[in-house]
Amino acid sequence: MDTPRQQQITLEQAQRMVDEWITTVGVRYFSPLTNMAILAEETGEVARVMARRYGDQSSKPTDTAELADELADVMWVIMAIANQTGVDLTEAFMKNLEKKTIRDSERHRQNPKLAGGDN
Repeated sequence: MDTPRQQQITLEQAQRMVDEWITTVGVRYFSPLTNMAILAEETGEVARVMARRYGDQSSKPTDTAELADELADVMWVIMAIANQTGVDLTEAFMKNLEKKTIRDSERHRQNPKLAGGDN
């Protein structure tokens, strides 16, 4: 069997993989409210890495968190919430992209703060 690292996966496949793991290894889903709290916690862990690696905050010797792992944790919880609330993330993402494209087709081009392309 190919590991996820060896193959490309879709959002749909990732949602199914999360569901399979939760319902076998994880026993069952946490409540949606618990998962929302976990999402907030995981988002805070991403913020900590960003503040210390890319921001002005200095790192501690005990800081070992990796941005990729923390982002994957956020994705995991989002997929769990989507699964338990019946959200198809592929469909939701495509609708969201279309909404942003229509709404923001000229807005960002006209923003003087974005001129010059600095990140």
